[in-house]
Amino acid sequence: MKKIKFKKIKIETLKKKIETKVRDPRRQYGNILHKLWEILVIALCSVICLGEDYDDMEEFGKEREKWLKSELGLDLANGIPSGDTFRRLFERLNPKEFRSCLEESIGYVHSARDIVNIDGKTKCGSGIHIISAFVGESQLTLGEIQSESKRGEIKEIPKLLDIIDVKGHIVTLDSIGCQLEIVTKLCSKKVGADYVIGLKGNQKKLHAAVKAHFTQGIREFERRTIPNYGHGRFEIREYFLEKDLPWLAQRDEWAGLLSVGMVKSVTYKKGKTTCETRFFITSLTDIDEFSHAVRQHWAIENKLHWSLDVVFREDSDLVKKDNAPLNLNILDKFALYLVTQADLGKISRKRKRYRAALNPDVLLSMILRHK
Repeated sequence: MKKIKFKKIKIETLKKKIETKVRDPRRQYGNILHKLWEILVIALCSVICLGEDYDDMEEFGKEREKWLKSELGLDLANGIPSGDTFRRLFERLNPKEFRSCLEESIGYVHSARDIVNIDGKTKCGSGIHIISAFVGESQLTLGEIQSESKRGEIKEIPKLLDIIDVKGHIVTLDSIGCQLEIVTKLCSKKVGADYVIGLKGNQKKLHAAVKAHFTQGIREFERRTIPNYGHGRFEIREYFLEKDLPWLAQRDEWAGLLSVGMVKSVTYKKGKTTCETRFFITSLTDIDEFSHAVRQHWAIENKLHWSLDVVFREDSDLVKKDNAPLNLNILDKFALYLVTQADLGKISRKRKRYRAALNPDVLLSMILRHK
């Protein structure tokens, strides 16, 4: 009885969130055959169960029609929506509203101080570039925005910061985000975030000054050394932080700048040794917090972008029209989150999706997030 009651409550919550948070973009006159929330639930279930396109959504609905009615309470009085119906809806759906309803339906809550990685990824098939804000420790994406290219991240990142909540958290960015406008935005009263940002030649004078300071060997810096084993290699990373900045001529130009950092990585693999040195600007003054933030930035590549490519085959997606690329990206990310959180033992996310496709009970546990 408890499971049945829990299921009903969760399904009603999801239905209510969709109905109240998402405006139906379809014409409201004439004959609307399918309910908005039912179309979106079928789409989410299909993507979890290895579906890759609109036609897969239609086929999933047809194969699981009885289950959708009995277990998820869908009416489906006019049958399963066609692939074209799914396509038209995702082209017109408001991405911000769609994301909001999904995020609220899973009940996501920030921790006291998250590390939020911001980075962009281009879909190889469609050429669409999407910038995401990702929390590696919870593996949930907080928001995304579409850009015309990698270079377009410079003007789009401030817009992304306007639609996500990162107040009190630490934002990490690659060197392309090392821009005065972006740093000012991060430190504004509205956004209110700390930052750790890569520093390279796109800020030529600042990069040269920081590099010279760390490499001239005149003084000792606060340092942490962290060894790392795995995948047939041994790596030693050294993190350095300098908080005393009178020597830095540009320090007053960069909002919130309290420290500069350096990371030296030495990797031993198959008898070969490689070395890499990276530099950073940051509003942090604690070296442990700085080193943790630098390590966590790779989460967006390893846990989000790689997973979307390999587990969800996003690079093969050719969709380009209107809002569809961003909406399908949001759908993939929430499916990825639900699959990742599913407690099915130590198996890959690909196998979890396969099990959900084979066993409706596994899929139900993912959608409703219970064991």
